[in-house]
Formats: sequence, C-alpha cells, structure tokens
Amino acid sequence: MPGTIFGMPFDAEIFGSMWRETPDPVLTAMFDSGAVMNDPTIGGLISNGSDIYTVPFYNPLDGDPSNHDGQTDIVATEVAGTSMTGCVFGRDRAFFSRDFTAELAKNDPQGHIARAVSRYWAKQKQKEMINTLTGIFKVTGSGNDKLFHDNHIVDLGSTTGTPYEIGVNDDKDAATKALGDNRDKFTLVFMHSVIANRLEKQQVLEYWKYTDAMGIQRNTNLASWGGKTVIVDDGVPAAKVGGSGANKDLMAYHTYMLGSGAIRYSEAAPLEEPAESYREPLKNGGQSTLITRTRMTMHPNGFTFVKPASGYVNSATRAQLALAASWKTAFNHKALPFVDIVTNG
Repeated sequence: MPGTIFGMPFDAEIFGSMWRETPDPVLTAMFDSGAVMNDPTIGGLISNGSDIYTVPFYNPLDGDPSNHDGQTDIVATEVAGTSMTGCVFGRDRAFFSRDFTAELAKNDPQGHIARAVSRYWAKQKQKEMINTLTGIFKVTGSGNDKLFHDNHIVDLGSTTGTPYEIGVNDDKDAATKALGDNRDKFTLVFMHSVIANRLEKQQVLEYWKYTDAMGIQRNTNLASWGGKTVIVDDGVPAAKVGGSGANKDLMAYHTYMLGSGAIRYSEAAPLEEPAESYREPLKNGGQSTLITRTRMTMHPNGFTFVKPASGYVNSATRAQLALAASWKTAFNHKALPFVDIVTNG
C-alpha cells in the first residue's frame, strides 16, 4: 500500500520487488558452483506455509547382476525407499531512519535503500548456511552417523595443540578420504580469511575482482581454489585450541567444502507483509522504521532435520541449526559431499 517513509513516497509492493530483484553475487556464485540448487520440489512442499517438510527418495540401485547363461535364475531386489526432513526458518529485521542517512541524499533513494537491504539479507543467508554446516559437522553417534563423522571431518592437528597450517593439497586429500573416486564433486568452499590469506601466500588462491565506480580494480570476498568457488567469511568457526607455551594462542580454523547438489535452497511462501513501514511521531522527535521479513530453507541434502524437543516455535533459530542434535544422516556417508578441514592457519 502506498505511503511514506523517511520523508519520501513508499510503496511496500514495489519496494519488495526491488529488494528481491537486486543481484546477490554470493548466492549467484553458490548456484553457479553447482553446490547450491534451487529446488522446485521443496518449493512446492513449503508453498502452504509449513515449517517442516519431508522429501521421500529411493535408495540407489545396488547388487550384482545374475549371469545370463540361459539357466541361472534372475535375482530380483526390492527397491527400498526412505525420506529426509527439512525445516523452513523465518527472520525479521527492522531499520531506523538514521540507518539510511546516506541513501536518502542520493537520486532514487528507495532504490538505494532496497539495494542496502538486499546486501544485508545476502550476508544473513551466508550466516544461515554456515550455522547449518556447523550443525551437521557436529553429528556423532553410531552407524552411518559415525562413518560420516570419521571420514568427513579431517582434523589436521588442532586437537593436540600441534601447529598445522593448511597446505596446497589438503583439499584433495580430504575430498578423497570422504568420497574416494568421487572427490571431484566438490565445487564450493567456505573459509576464514586467515586460511584464505595462507593459501594466497602459497599462490593457490585467486580472488575474483570487480571494478568500482572510480575505475579501481578491487578484490571481492569470492575466490577460486583448485577449480572450486571460495567464499571468504569470518563467520566460519574459529576457536583457541588450548595449547601451551609458544602455542597457547593457537587457533583452530574450520574450512567447509561442499559438493555438487549439496544444499537444496528455496524461498518459502510469500509473506503477507515482507516489507512495511511505520512512523512513531513521539519517539526521538519523530522516527520512521522499515521492517523486513523473509522465510527460506537451506537444506543439506542427505540429512534429516530433527525438531528440537524444546525452544522450537515454527522456525529454527541459528543456534538450533548449529546443534548436533538437530541433524541425522539420511544418505550413505559416501553420498554426502560435505567435508570439514580443521587446521591452525
């Protein structure tokens, strides 16, 4: 509905379209890498506004064929099926008028504000992704969960307090341990800037560049490593190891590698009011506020989300996404293209 905000005309519907249509270079890079896929099947399942959805699937065909010699019976194997469960999460964020002081002085202020909001939510999507990956790499237990933990988490010395800096071939070694002859499926990496700096010094990491409005070429937070798209984000877990002496400040850094089709993504059913504004004339001498809302799913393909027994109300929090108890493996671990490389720098 048309109105005003920050002293300018405001139409929530038009603003929402401008916000959604603003390019997100990081999400585009995720899609282009093949590791993140927009899943219309999941999109259909969550179009009714539900927060939990179930995707059925058949197990891969297996077993040895019978010998075709005219006298050996053909063995028939029943195709077994199971399912995985995912969750939709919603997030809200409001901005005051002073958040957009610079944008209001420009031509097309609504367009500038829409792009600023889009950049904000793009960064939040990265955080949701990292928290989800943090959760699945905490999975422990028995059976396939244990096999995933033992083969997809490659800890290169951090738990002992022994320094180990990431090397040129650590990605290949970790990928081989996890998927064997399918190691080339890995296409996307999340890493801390300390790790990126280490690989850049070894001349194996190359940052993507762009030209700014002044014609100056600058680095983005996107790079390439061994043919994989790299997203540099200091939200990737990093913590002190607890070493002693010269190693007392040693840090453990996690580097997450994802393979083709690893993350299934979909925006959820459109919210009734994804963007709206209101004004409080008595607060701070008159204050305008822009409220934005979004709902989506970023599901690690091959895992099942386990709804928390307490503290869950229609949407998983970031803390819940990062819990070990929130996830179980649904696919055989050899079909899960996820790896966590832990090093000290």
